[in-house]
Amino acid sequence: MNNNTTISFYNDNADSFINNTLNVDMTSLYQRFLPLLPLNAHILDAGCGSGRDSKYFIDNGYQVTAIDASKALAAAASNLIGQPVTTCLFQEFNSSQPLDAIWACASLLHVPSAELPSVFANLSKQLTHKGHFYCSFKYGTNDVERDGRYFTNADENRVQLFIKNTDLKIAESWLTGDLRPERESEQWLNLILTK
Repeated sequence: MNNNTTISFYNDNADSFINNTLNVDMTSLYQRFLPLLPLNAHILDAGCGSGRDSKYFIDNGYQVTAIDASKALAAAASNLIGQPVTTCLFQEFNSSQPLDAIWACASLLHVPSAELPSVFANLSKQLTHKGHFYCSFKYGTNDVERDGRYFTNADENRVQLFIKNTDLKIAESWLTGDLRPERESEQWLNLILTK
C-alpha cells in the first residue's frame, strides 16, 4: 500500500467523498485555530479535499493557498473556492510567499509514517516564525490500510518523533470524536504546533 493507491482512491471516489465531508460542521476546530492567527493571515490548506475549509477561511477574510494530491479533488475544490488549487504532494509543495499558518485537517494521516518527518520538515520551513500548524490524525500508534486507503495513526509521542528534526513544537493537543454523523465513536488526535 502506498501513497499512489490512496490518491487513486480519491480520484475514483471524489464525488462520494465530497458528499460525505463538504457539509460537516467544523466550527469547533476553527474556533481553536483561527483566534491564534493575525488578521488576513495567509493559510496553507494542505490536503484541502473538497475545499470546505478553504472556502470558510476565504469567506472570513483570510488569504488561502490550497493544495491536494488528488486531481479530482483539486478540481472540485477550485470550483468551490473560485481560485486555483495546486495538485502536488506535501513533499513537493513550495510556497511563493511565507505562510502564517498551515491547516492539515485529516490529510497528513495518508502520508506513510516513514515519510512524515520529511513532510513536516518541508512544510515547517515555509511557515513564518511563531506560525501555527493545525493537523489531525486518527488516534493510535500503527499504520493501517482500509478501503483502499493508507492511514498513519498517531498519538502525541508519535507526532513528537515526526517533528523532532523541525522547528515545530506541540503547543496544544486534544482528542475529539469524528464530526461526521454515525462516526462519533472514532477518536481523532488534534494538534496545534507552533514554530
